[in-house]
Amino acid sequence: MRREDNDYTVKSADASRMGKAAEHLVAAFCILATRGLLNVSTALVDDEGVDLVFHRRDSTATLAVQVKARMSDSKRVQSESFVAFVRSQTFAPRPSLDLLFVAVDVARGAVMKAWLVPSDVFASTLTKPDSRGRLKFVASMKPESNDRWRTFRLEAEELPKSILRRLDQQTS
Repeated sequence: MRREDNDYTVKSADASRMGKAAEHLVAAFCILATRGLLNVSTALVDDEGVDLVFHRRDSTATLAVQVKARMSDSKRVQSESFVAFVRSQTFAPRPSLDLLFVAVDVARGAVMKAWLVPSDVFASTLTKPDSRGRLKFVASMKPESNDRWRTFRLEAEELPKSILRRLDQQTS
């Protein structure tokens, strides 16, 4: 067995680079789509499972987001399914943390589909982590699918408005 198969701390430079690019893509898209109403901060160190922190201009509410991206050239995304893993070691559900699972079209450099899932909702569906300490997310990208994550599935243009709604929930 290769070390990469058994150790979550080892992943290819390409995977890290693509993941970071997807995070920046989401951040830029959300700022642009809301004409600057949303702003986004990033952490210098990502050791607590937070990749992006969204906030609305002229508001103190924040929404921390862990991004899990998969690329359009992966076999799973090509078959219209999405699978991602969240490290149980850094996952701490709370009202101000969401998980953002995002399929990215690499040819266009654009979001295809997304699932914005409050961390407490994700936590309520979990069983034990796998042998590597990972929590599994599996969803369908098919429009007719009625899987458990259907209500959280978003088209790209719906994502910024969904984040704004989640921020509104933080202030109410």
